Amino acid sequence: MLLNLHVKNFALIDEAELDLGPGLNVLTGETGAGKSILIDAVNAALGGRVRGDVIRTGADFAYIELVFSVEGDKKKALEALEVSTEYDCILISRKIMENRSVHKINDEAVTSAKVRQVTELLLDIHGQHEHQSLLKKQKHLEILDEYAASGEARDQVAAAYGAWQECRKRLEAFQVDPESRKREMDFLAYEIQEIEAAALRKGEKEELTERFRRFRNSRRLAEAVQAAGRELGLQDMEGAGDQVSRALRELARGVELDGNLEDTYAQLSQVEELLSGVCRELEDYAESLSFDPEEMRQVEERLDSIQRLEEKYGGSLDAIFSSLRQKKQKLEEWNDFEVRKLETAEEERKKRAELEAASDRLSQIRRQAAEPLAAAIRQALTDLNFLHVEFTVALEPLPEFTRNGRDAAEFRISTNPGEPVRPLGQVASGGELSRIMLAIKALLSDKDQIPTLIFDEIDTGISGRTAQKVSEKLNLIARNRQVICITHLPQIAAMADRHFCIEKGVSGRQTQTIVRVLNPQEEVRELARMLGGAEITETVIQSAREMKELAGRTKNN
Repeated sequence: MLLNLHVKNFALIDEAELDLGPGLNVLTGETGAGKSILIDAVNAALGGRVRGDVIRTGADFAYIELVFSVEGDKKKALEALEVSTEYDCILISRKIMENRSVHKINDEAVTSAKVRQVTELLLDIHGQHEHQSLLKKQKHLEILDEYAASGEARDQVAAAYGAWQECRKRLEAFQVDPESRKREMDFLAYEIQEIEAAALRKGEKEELTERFRRFRNSRRLAEAVQAAGRELGLQDMEGAGDQVSRALRELARGVELDGNLEDTYAQLSQVEELLSGVCRELEDYAESLSFDPEEMRQVEERLDSIQRLEEKYGGSLDAIFSSLRQKKQKLEEWNDFEVRKLETAEEERKKRAELEAASDRLSQIRRQAAEPLAAAIRQALTDLNFLHVEFTVALEPLPEFTRNGRDAAEFRISTNPGEPVRPLGQVASGGELSRIMLAIKALLSDKDQIPTLIFDEIDTGISGRTAQKVSEKLNLIARNRQVICITHLPQIAAMADRHFCIEKGVSGRQTQTIVRVLNPQEEVRELARMLGGAEITETVIQSAREMKELAGRTKNN
């Protein structure tokens, strides 16, 4: 049950808080006062899309908060979705800012999809124009499936349909003429031969690149090595190496005279040995710099060949090797073309048979539920002042399978004796569609035990005795679950267990919508306004009082 609705800075609402109760909660007010803004706010909190202008003028954000009480099976279902129900309630909120919004459940940020998944267990909203969806046959099938609780069978059909479609696509790939197939095989064989003939090996490109770099820079490398050698004394006796050797000989005489020079002598000896090693390495490196133009040309051509293959087959050696494996596999598949075609055709027949069996099971469930649904709707419509009504649910086979099976459902109705049943769109008026949707909502809520139902102006196109019947139906529904209803009809408002009035006023220079709960005297006054319009006489007030008393007696029966 929805315990509390808090709205701040949403459209014309500065701040509003509704403490809702069990039974029938009714919201009334003048046309244009902003009654549907509250439903828009609830929809927004439940993950619905919002316009950019919903934030109240002058505010930085809009905020909506819903507090639900949960118990029994609903607690278990929510806990299965990893939603805490520790205090037998959950809090759902949404903060809407200019460029983004934040959804939370129990102060934990979640996705809008998660919010919708959770709130589908707790609340159902019937919007002002939802009854128009009854003109679409697809909606009829959805209602029948929901009534029949065919979710598992429907899921099996959807899975079988997906598997069949995937198999059909693979089978369509075999629709290739022999000439095209031969060309494809020849081309694959050519590409495979081209890659294999290159005899590529991992790391080869890096090795060749390094060799080519050395070839290209060999002259400068030779000059650098020669210059370093001259400084170290590789070519003459005036280099650093010779000078260190002479210094070492001189220092040896000094050691004979003063033993304190032994450490210095040892260090200089290490320098001489290090310089000798450097000189040997430079000599070896200089010998390795022999430049061969023909070898450089071969290296360059090999690199060019590797580069062309990379550009053609994926950009790297790994990609070339992967492409080679794929092409060999594809060629092997082409070689086994006829065998695989027969195997795939057989698999497609099996998948179609599985889909047909699953669709037949779903159709059987639907056929078994069609007449009970029609009978339940007929009874509900009789309760809603359809005096002479016939209602049927027609099921017809489709020419081909779909993800929803092979059935088309259509609701048909007759509201006059002797007239045959016809599709809803040919017979039902807007007010009748509203009542039909109310009947369906009541039936489905009994099936899924949704604890809270919201009706936004369910009274479209009805009045008089019919309005009284609708109010009685809402009262019956409200005995087992919470109902929140926005209405223009005094007959419905009189049935309220809790009555809220929505008014539009001006604060400062801004228009704002105000919501307040009415006491018994104010309820009568609001009913009088709804009955009498602009002028509320004592007679109208007395009529409102009598209407409230009559509603009380009806509720107590």
